[in-house]
Parts: sequence; structure tokens; C-alpha cells
Amino acid sequence: MTVENNAGRRHRVVIIGSGFGGLFAAKNLKRADVDVTLIAKTTHHLFQPLLYQVATGILSVGEIAPATRIILRKQRNAQVLLGDVVGIDLANKTVTSKLLDWERVTPYDSLIVAAGAQQSYFGNDHFEAFAPGMKTVDDALELRGRILGAFEAAEVTMSDEERKRRLTFVVVGAGPTGVEVVGQIAELADRTLKGAFRSIDPTHARVILIEAASAVLPPMGPKLGLKAQRRLEKMGVEVKLNTMVTDVDYMGLTVKEGGADGEENRIECAVKVWSAGVQASSLGKLIADQSDGTEVDRAGRVVVEPDLTVKGHPHVFVIGDLMSVPGVPGMAQGAIQGAVYATKQIKAELKGSQPADRKPFKYLNKGSMATVSRFSAVCQIGKIEFGGFLAWLAWLGLHLYYLVGSRNRIVAVYSWFITFLGRGRAQLAITERWVFARRALEQSRDQSAEKSIG
Repeated sequence: MTVENNAGRRHRVVIIGSGFGGLFAAKNLKRADVDVTLIAKTTHHLFQPLLYQVATGILSVGEIAPATRIILRKQRNAQVLLGDVVGIDLANKTVTSKLLDWERVTPYDSLIVAAGAQQSYFGNDHFEAFAPGMKTVDDALELRGRILGAFEAAEVTMSDEERKRRLTFVVVGAGPTGVEVVGQIAELADRTLKGAFRSIDPTHARVILIEAASAVLPPMGPKLGLKAQRRLEKMGVEVKLNTMVTDVDYMGLTVKEGGADGEENRIECAVKVWSAGVQASSLGKLIADQSDGTEVDRAGRVVVEPDLTVKGHPHVFVIGDLMSVPGVPGMAQGAIQGAVYATKQIKAELKGSQPADRKPFKYLNKGSMATVSRFSAVCQIGKIEFGGFLAWLAWLGLHLYYLVGSRNRIVAVYSWFITFLGRGRAQLAITERWVFARRALEQSRDQSAEKSIG
């Protein structure tokens, strides 16, 4: 089967999602003889690995979430559409997106689905209201409001018990995001806010990291996990391993220590951060249901063919966090390499290649890393494992390289210089709306539902 390329129009490529996979796919098609339409439910490209720095006041939203439309404005063959994809018709090759009350149907010849993933609460979705994840700009701003707001409330309250609760911070999940978040909360309390209050001492804040597994940073191996754990404990972070969260509410959470048969304990705390798991976009199941023989895994990711397509549809590529490929982690590198591969196949077919000629996708593991605190990180590149200051420099360099825009890189370096060499953080502003917007939206939806029923 060859790619349709009539004289009246060019080959149409529709990309869903503006994350690493979606954006790199669009940019890689810049000089191809195609028309690209990128559909995303946000107006920005989110550099998710640095989202925790927005939540803890180091970077602003603009530095890690530049407008997708501005990034692609010089790419004449690319159009950006804002909308939530609500339908994919593989038989008729169309994508339906919705913005407010408007629906738009966009036809395609090739489709790249890079819709990403969201936080998973393992069937306990009611936890989200009390323990936000770290997947969106809204999550980061809400958490910044909750974290800094907790110190403000502790300064005002006259109750010792409530003050203790307000100054207790719990992060659930000891993967890279959890380690980075908990480390920055500890540094925020010990360095930035030290001496800024009169009734409380922020350095007395209790910071806890909870992990159901037996080690910190499980995917990076025991050596680096232990190194990160020791560094966190030296900073005063309480690390609770083999500990499962069984309930979360406004006042705190309930945990079971020592595994499934362990003893239940209660931790009273004001701020809870959830980074324990991910769930793929619902578009994965929507695609699999239309493809005979294609399945989704437990996390909702599509089990793709060796060429990252779905069975029976050689022009539908699934990449990034939405694809399930053995040995490929849900990280930026997987999304980027998937985007490069998919666009390479599209460009090859424009020159007459056939889907049967495709070589299987091969993932090149370029390593993984996580920052623990200022001047300290852990890094794994192949069989090489190291930590400390050198790993921290490597972490800075890599993240700086993948930031979009020279201005954002310059501002990020300046912000890091202020934060890591000094005590200041430039982004400590919070608003009441950031903290309570989630509750207001839920109330609005409930009221709308009641009216529609009535």
C-alpha cells in the first residue's frame, strides 16, 4: 500500500498531543511534503521533568511551558488546533476534537498519537482532590499554593496540633518525580524560608517520602537508590519504604507499613503530593477497540506492532507514554525517539517505500537521572552509575539542552544560579484561586449535572 498523494493536495499528517512526542514529530516534518495538523488540549508544550521546580518556586510556568503555536509559527506546513480529542475513526481516517461547544473533524492520511498519560491513583480516584499529582501546569501551581499556604497557615494558627499538621508534608512515590519534589520541599523549608516567619521555624517542618517498594528509585537499581535515600535522610527527610497508602482525606492519610499484612498508621498532614503511578490516555483503548488484535496493558498503553503502529492500520502510529514497548520507559527519550522513527517512516513512504519495508523500532537507552538536592543527583548511563556533584552537572546540562527556546534557557540558568548558589527563589507568589480552583470546578460540574438531570 502506497501513501496517497494526489496532485490536488498533500499528504495529511495529524498529530495528537503537544508533549515531547507530538512536538518533535511536528518539527521533524518541517521540510517534508506534507501538511501537519497538531491537535492538543493545551496551548503549550510542557517540559514535564521540570514541573516540580514550578511547584517549589524555582522556575516560572513560561520557562517550561512555551506556547506551541509560537514554537511552530515559522513552520509553514504546520497548523496548531486547540481542542480535546473525543473521537478517532480509524476506518474513515478522521479525528474529532472539541473546544467549548464546537466540534471539528480533521481527516488524515497518517496519524501520530502522542496523547501521553495522567496520574494513576490505582482505582482510588477520590485521592486526587487531597493529593494532586504532578502532570500539568495546573497541578504545579496548585501544589505551590498548597505548600507555601501551609507555612502561612502554620504562622497564623494558635493550635500546636494544627501547626504540626500544617508543617507536615508527604510525597507518595519514590520515583524520580517523588525524589525531586521531596528534596525541593526540604530545601525550601531549610534554606529559602528560614527566618522569614516569626511564630514558626520552617526548618522544623516534617517532610516524608512514602514508597510501596523496598527501595528509592527502583528502576535505577539498588546502588543509586541507596545513594539518593541517604542524601534525603541527611537532609532530614523521613523515608518510609514498604509502605502502602490505604486512604487519603483532607486532614491526612492512612498508611500500612511493612507490606499488605503490616500495621496501619495515621499521618496527619496538610500537603500531600501523589507521584506513585501513571495511567495512559483513554485514547489508547479507543484505538485498540477499533483494531482487531490490538490490546492495551494494565496502564492503558497500546501494545503496538514492531513499527509502532496498530494492527491493520500501518499509518496509525502510537508513541510516547501511550505506547507499550518492552524495554522502553515512559520518559522523554522514549517519546522523542518514537517521534523520530514515526516521521522517518512517513517521509520514506512519500518516496515510494512500503510499510512492509519498515525496520522495527529500536530504542537507544541514553540513561536516566534524577536530582536529589542542590549539588546532588544520581545518574545511570548504560552500566555506568554515579552520583553527587558530577551527576548534578550532567542533569543540569541535559535538561537545559531540551528546554525549548534560547530565552528560556538563559532565564532557567539565572534562576538556578539564584536558587542553588544562594537562598532565593523568584517564583513564590501564590493565589487563593490556584489552591481552590479544583474544588470550584468540581462544584460547577456537579451543579451542571444536577441541572441537566432536573
